[in-house]
Amino acid sequence: MSAEAKRRRGPVIAAGVLLAATAAGATFAAMRWGGPPAAKPTMVIPSATTARVERTDLSDSSQLPGTLGFGAERVVSGAGSGVVTRLPTASSHISRGKPLYWVNDKPVPVLFGGTPLFRTLHQPGQRGSDVRVLYDNLRALGYQTGAQPVAGRGVASLPPGSPAQAELTPALITALKRWQRDLGLDQTGSLAVGQAVVLAGPSRINALRVQVGAPAASELLTVTDQARVVTVVMSATETGDLAVGTSVSVGLPGDKQVPARVASISPPVANPADPTALPKVNVIISPLHSKDVKDLDPADVTVTFTTSVHKGVLAVPVSALVARREGGYALQKEDGSYLAVETGMFAGGLVEVAGDGLTAGLQVVTAA
Repeated sequence: MSAEAKRRRGPVIAAGVLLAATAAGATFAAMRWGGPPAAKPTMVIPSATTARVERTDLSDSSQLPGTLGFGAERVVSGAGSGVVTRLPTASSHISRGKPLYWVNDKPVPVLFGGTPLFRTLHQPGQRGSDVRVLYDNLRALGYQTGAQPVAGRGVASLPPGSPAQAELTPALITALKRWQRDLGLDQTGSLAVGQAVVLAGPSRINALRVQVGAPAASELLTVTDQARVVTVVMSATETGDLAVGTSVSVGLPGDKQVPARVASISPPVANPADPTALPKVNVIISPLHSKDVKDLDPADVTVTFTTSVHKGVLAVPVSALVARREGGYALQKEDGSYLAVETGMFAGGLVEVAGDGLTAGLQVVTAA
C-alpha cells in the first residue's frame, strides 16, 4: 500500500472508531440513565371470585370408629341336673320354641322373653312374669292358651298395672302339654327350671363353651343377635344428647354410606384397671336396611353422628369471611363495600351468618 493510500485510510478508520464509540456511549447512556421512556406494561387484574349467600340447613356432626359384627355376645347357662348330650353348631340361628341343646337326650327348647324360669310352673293359679313368658310364647307358636282372668267374672283379677304378669290357667296347661307332645317330651303339663331357656329374642350361636358330656348346669354357649350391627365404644361424656332412635350414617368398606339408627346404649362401665379413665359405653347401631350389610364380613367402619341441626339459616363459604380490625367478621360485596356479620355454626366448609342487609342471593367475594 502506498503512502498516499495509508494517509487516506487513517481518517476513515478514525471516523469509524469515533462512530462506534459514539454508538457505544449512547448505548451505555441509555442503559445508565434509562434512555427514552418505555411503554408502561398493561396490568391485568383478575376478576374476583364470588359466591352466593344461600339459605340452607347446616348440621354439626362427628365421626367415630365402629366395628361391624353381630354385637355383644351373651352367655347361656344351663340349669338342673343331667349331662349335655347334644349341642348346636356355631353360627346357627335360634328360633322360638325349637330345641337349643339336649340334656339326657331330651331337647331343651327356647322361649323369648325378659324373665328366666325361676320355679316349676305346674299349679293352676300360679301368677307371675314367668307365666307371662310361657303364655306369650305358646300363643305366638299357635297354641290355644285360652283367656286370662278378668275382674268381675267371679275370679280375682291380676294385680293392677301388671301387664307383664299372667296366670297359669287349665287352658294354658293344656297348651303346654300339646307343645311338649310336639317336641317329643313327656306331656307332664309342668315346666321346671332347666327344661327351657329364655332368650331376649332371635339369636345366633356365637361360640360353644363346653363339649358333649359337660354338666347341664354350666356356661354352655354364647349367643349374639342374628342381624349384623355396628358397635361403637365411646366415652360416657361423648354421648351428649344421643338417644335410642337417633339417625346416623355408617361408612362401609369401599366408601359406601348407609343409613342407620341407634338401637341401644349400654350403661357406663368403668375400667377397673384404670380408675382414672372415663367410663365407656357401647352404642349399638342398626342399619335401616339389613341387606346393606347382609353379606359383609366383620370389618372396621366409621359412624357419623349428627349432633345438632340449624335449619333455614343463611350461609356462605368460610373463605368469604374477612376479619375486621375492630374484631369479628365481615363479608365483602362485589362493589367493594363490607357488611359486618355474626357467625354461627361451621359445617361442611360453610358458615352460618347473620347481619343487617344480608339476604339470600347476595353475591360476596371469596378468597381464591
